[in-house]
Amino acid sequence: MKDPPAPEEIVLYEKDPSTKIATITFNRPEYLNAPTSAARLRYADLLRGATVDDDVKVVVIRGVGENLGSGADLPDFMAGDDEARLDELRIDDPNVTYPPQGSFRHGATMGQWYANVAAGNRALQELKKISIVEAKGYCYGWHFYQCADADLVISSDDALFGHPSFRYFGWGPRMWTWVMTMGLRPFQEMVFTGRPFTADEMFACNFLNKVVPRGQLEAEVAKYAHACARNRPVDSVFQQKMFFEVVKQFQGEYLGSLLSAMFESMGGFARPDGEDFMLGDAIDAGLADAVNDNDDKFPPEFRLSKSNRRKKD
Repeated sequence: MKDPPAPEEIVLYEKDPSTKIATITFNRPEYLNAPTSAARLRYADLLRGATVDDDVKVVVIRGVGENLGSGADLPDFMAGDDEARLDELRIDDPNVTYPPQGSFRHGATMGQWYANVAAGNRALQELKKISIVEAKGYCYGWHFYQCADADLVISSDDALFGHPSFRYFGWGPRMWTWVMTMGLRPFQEMVFTGRPFTADEMFACNFLNKVVPRGQLEAEVAKYAHACARNRPVDSVFQQKMFFEVVKQFQGEYLGSLLSAMFESMGGFARPDGEDFMLGDAIDAGLADAVNDNDDKFPPEFRLSKSNRRKKD
């Protein structure tokens, strides 16, 4: 397998000082815009820079091609050795030894890291500018995190939301936020059935601000972005974001990330019942293909793959 593109090629960034609108674009459509670990770190750095940048008031987040994205590049992460994990943790010290295989800390170290804003999973939480996600096609896994954490989400009517991990592992780092955003009953249905929700369903449970036909999506996002950019001074936006951050922390947003990380770290102790589809099975068979094959066991409207959803039983 050839080396993945550089982080700067996977996550693009541009800004227009005249409008104070910046755009982050996931640019890996042949891999459904999956970011590598290095690309996630770049994403976190870009958002931290946008918080400080006086030329930015609004950040639009979008994807190249038909989808926002289907989640992080898990094969990239799984193939990484301990040196790669230290690189992701931004530890550049040859005297540091990563915890050994078989220890609780081997997996838990990364699980706890994912609760950190700098890791790129919940980076939007500390952005003190307005964030708008342009949701379309697959909005799964890591890209689902971005939808939950954004201030506004404008979606095309063909979008699907969820996390494939519910099918093979059971956990995702942003579960607490999904409960708070979607509501308990809808999110429990998503977790226990593993089925993706449509844009209309997500709008009904107050997860989305607006749903439009695919052909109108970019124009609608641009309309919202320009309205937000013209509304109040950057200082006012910063103050407003501080207020909403207090609300989120009162609801336990960061506590939820830590709890999810703890449960994720213990996922390897789950014992299969008979022929249950587990993370180890997915990795051994190739994650994408294994998840896709497992899809056929579910009713068409419960399937993750758009092509599988069109199949008849």
